[in-house]
Amino acid sequence: MKAVVLLTDAHDEADFGAKAVGLGDAARAGLPVPPGIALSGAIVDDVAAGEDDAIQAVLTAARPLQGPLAVRSSAADEDGADASFAGQHLTLLNVPSVDDLTAAIREIWWSANSDSAITYRKRVGLFTRPSIGVVVQQLLDPEVAGVMFTQNPINGADERLIEASWGLGEVVVAGRVIPDNFRIDRSGTVLDRNPGVKKVAIRAVADGGTVEEAVAPELVEALCLDDDQLARLDAMARRCEEVYGPSRDIEWAIAGSQLYLLQCRAVTRAGASPKKPPAADSPLAVIGNVPFFEGLSERDVEHIAGMFKERRFAAGETITMEGAGAAAFFVIDSGEVAVTVHGKQLATLGRGDYFGEIALIDEGARSATVTATSDVVCHGLTYWEFRPLVQTNATIAWNLLQTLAKRLRTAQAD
Repeated sequence: MKAVVLLTDAHDEADFGAKAVGLGDAARAGLPVPPGIALSGAIVDDVAAGEDDAIQAVLTAARPLQGPLAVRSSAADEDGADASFAGQHLTLLNVPSVDDLTAAIREIWWSANSDSAITYRKRVGLFTRPSIGVVVQQLLDPEVAGVMFTQNPINGADERLIEASWGLGEVVVAGRVIPDNFRIDRSGTVLDRNPGVKKVAIRAVADGGTVEEAVAPELVEALCLDDDQLARLDAMARRCEEVYGPSRDIEWAIAGSQLYLLQCRAVTRAGASPKKPPAADSPLAVIGNVPFFEGLSERDVEHIAGMFKERRFAAGETITMEGAGAAAFFVIDSGEVAVTVHGKQLATLGRGDYFGEIALIDEGARSATVTATSDVVCHGLTYWEFRPLVQTNATIAWNLLQTLAKRLRTAQAD
């Protein structure tokens, strides 16, 4: 379903993903959730593909939120009890305005189709095409934030475990500080208060993105939660268990003295904004020259070009990593990349060159590391489109076979 709805209207995980539906459940239950909207996986696909109608529908729905915005992934199968995609799927904090939302959604779409996410899917037995919904909410400017477990995840004790630090909670999630640590039993009694070492805080910056800033010396080891705030967190934990069930992993923030729920998921069992690269041309201009697609009709090439999605990389960014699982095949629109194997540079690629197809064919690991040596714009085709395209088109399959044969002859000659 191609839809954009208020969080309170997000009901179906298959369409909107677990995170959006979970926040919708929270909002419907009266929990303090920042206002926001949910985007279905189908409309995110269209936004990533540059479909104007989808983009306009999203921007229209998001404008009442104003800015700045927090934009988070919400895949159908993320954050369950058996697997968590934390660290795989992207969260973008402090997207400055609605006008910047399209690029943010595209980056989140690609995070779900990245090499690391595909490698994780293989490892946990979820190697299926991801449906990546998106949650867009007003960004808070919290005094303090962190995580809370309604059951101690370390020893299984029936108690709350809270970790907290100054500023945005990403500093805790990313392990950038030693957070304050609190334990609360089921009666609400505070069992333990352990000050951490919180030398940095993550804050939003005016032109978008976030920055680390030094914490005042007197606050580095000062407890950042008082008894009243701990009591409110305990009450939130109790309400979350009533709504969702036991053993919850909660992200929270306190802004303007108001406690907010940012995320609630099952306990999993066991920097600055990038530079903006130059604008890209239509993918047809470069994809039509890829040898795989020689001999196809103009109509077929146009259809295939429409399947590609733009992806941008800043200079110095790693695009593929040797040995990692493979997620996509890329054609370079602008900029240059370096190809290295075992640390030795083998080639420099530029506009019209392509890479990444071998690992998609044999489902093996990436054979080379590809690094952007300048700002780069690519057009990518994920495994989920690439494989059926080759399987169902004899001309493409034959062209691909010839290309690989030429590479083998060249390697043998060397």
